[in-house]
Amino acid sequence: MTVNLQSPLINHADNLTDKEFRLFRELIYEHTGISLSEHKRALVYSRLGKRLRYHGLKTYLDYYNYILNKDSSGTELVEMINAITTNKTSFFREDFHFKFLSETLFPALKENAQSHHTRTINIWSAGCSTGEEAYTIAMALSEAFPDNFGWNVKILATDIDTNVLKKASEGIYPIENAAQIPKTLLLKYFHKGRGGNNGFFRAADKLRDIITFQQMNLLDSQWPHKHKFDIIFCRNVIIYFDKITQHDLISRFQGHMELDGYLMLGHSESLHGLDTSLINLGKNIYQINRNA
Repeated sequence: MTVNLQSPLINHADNLTDKEFRLFRELIYEHTGISLSEHKRALVYSRLGKRLRYHGLKTYLDYYNYILNKDSSGTELVEMINAITTNKTSFFREDFHFKFLSETLFPALKENAQSHHTRTINIWSAGCSTGEEAYTIAMALSEAFPDNFGWNVKILATDIDTNVLKKASEGIYPIENAAQIPKTLLLKYFHKGRGGNNGFFRAADKLRDIITFQQMNLLDSQWPHKHKFDIIFCRNVIIYFDKITQHDLISRFQGHMELDGYLMLGHSESLHGLDTSLINLGKNIYQINRNA
């Protein structure tokens, strides 16, 4: 039975034991690949404590057993994953990657199309969170290829967290987030909310139409898409994985990249120590080394 969050009768745990923390670390690692160190203990305590209160449970061990033995639909496992994942993002975050698209990559694709007649661009935003990255990519694409101009451009945006994906697909953001977007692009690609939506702004259809948002766990044995990508953004994601998971994920990304494709990682991430055929072009922009 679900108990109201405000109920004063709930005597939820005020402590996360070593055993409980270990059990949740193992469960989270198994389902997400996220490796939680000891200093993440307070995060687990705080975020999962809300789920305890929601279900009226007394201890974290009760909650762990609830997920394993009473959550036959898997719904609470999803909620647990949603609660534990971090979703920090913004428009034009680490904007040097978008400058690379606009100033280097997209012009090169246009030039290449003249001789190879390939006018398709597939981009994957892996770990897209609430969608700001995907919409920023869509703006860069729309500026480089106005009205697609005979090009077939598509963005796949995925995340494990179903809550942030819902926000991403809606494309509605607080007006203060608009400060991150150049004014000319804001006026061109977004609508200001009115009436009940005052204080918010929404992505225009011209951006939304080229993005497909999809729930996806990067650890799934089979990824739902079969085609390869010209560009994969996976920024500030692998930093949460251990070296084994990082290696496996990067290898799989390579298998889903075009031969001249690119992989963008976050500024604090590194492939140092990983056996990979990718070369760093600078600013964590990687490309397959054809000479490897």
